[in-house]
Amino acid sequence: MKNKWTRLLLCVVVAGLTSAWALAQDDTSNKSKGEVRSITGCLTKSGSGNEYLLTGTDGSTWEIHENNAVDLASHVNQTVEMRGVVSNEKAHNMKEDAKDMASDTGATKRKAEHGHLKATHLHKVSDSCQ
Repeated sequence: MKNKWTRLLLCVVVAGLTSAWALAQDDTSNKSKGEVRSITGCLTKSGSGNEYLLTGTDGSTWEIHENNAVDLASHVNQTVEMRGVVSNEKAHNMKEDAKDMASDTGATKRKAEHGHLKATHLHKVSDSCQ
């Protein structure tokens, strides 16, 4: 009977250590997946109302709703550097990770990042988008 309990305890310890090791392998090398992003690109009006689209120089696209922190309307069709907070950061990062995995396995081509951003700072880089 003692032998069975020893085996059970050993299996529980091995399973616990394996789980701890697997969790420790979390990939933290991608520093761009934070909550705050800085993106340089072309700001355009998107649809009606207070919706804008920032197309980054890296091909990423960000939907932005105007707020009191920045004046987006006066920078339409200009190259800007924008800093903002990613909306629904956890869900956004999970979506981007899934796209990365699909691309890594060859299931899809790598698509540029797309998300929603709440602008907190805006700096004009150029008077036009070129």
